[in-house]
Amino acid sequence: MRTITLNNTVSLAMAAMLALGGLSACHSKKKAAEAAKPPMGETEVKVFCTGPEYFTDKKNFRANSLGESMDQATAMKKAMSNARAAMASAINTQVKSVIDNYVNSRELNNREEVAERFEGLSREVVDQRLAGTRTICEKTVRVDNTGNYKSYVAIELSADDILAAYNERLSKDEMLKVDYDYEKFKATFDKEMEKMGH
Repeated sequence: MRTITLNNTVSLAMAAMLALGGLSACHSKKKAAEAAKPPMGETEVKVFCTGPEYFTDKKNFRANSLGESMDQATAMKKAMSNARAAMASAINTQVKSVIDNYVNSRELNNREEVAERFEGLSREVVDQRLAGTRTICEKTVRVDNTGNYKSYVAIELSADDILAAYNERLSKDEMLKVDYDYEKFKATFDKEMEKMGH
């Protein structure tokens, strides 16, 4: 007759627990994979240069887009043009909010005229600064059934660069420099950018 020592019993028990744990982990992974599958009749589309790492945050404005053409270079140009247009729109929207909050926080007699002047300068600044965008993702693929090229691109522009460009432009404007307070404008800008990080 064979005797099983206490050490052997513990070893067998631990091996059994590990085996059960492994089976349970495999089962959990299988369930997670099934839950991640799209519903029947639908196919998930993976889009390059998208996702949380390409969202605007408190430090950078970001935009992404795609372009399609029979010509590879044209597809890339379209993608970049679309991304820059999206970024310009996002910056203009953000800065309009900054300007509204800044102007409303100040004691100004000609509030509407000042706001309009700020917004006019805003468009000039954005147009100038878009040349300084940095490409953070770029992928080009060929579409099998059409032979066309598709380019995906993501770009970013530093919020500090935008703020510096605004400061330079606003402080030189004859009408605005009397009422312009950089520290208050920066505080308002930073507060609005903080909201983008969430």
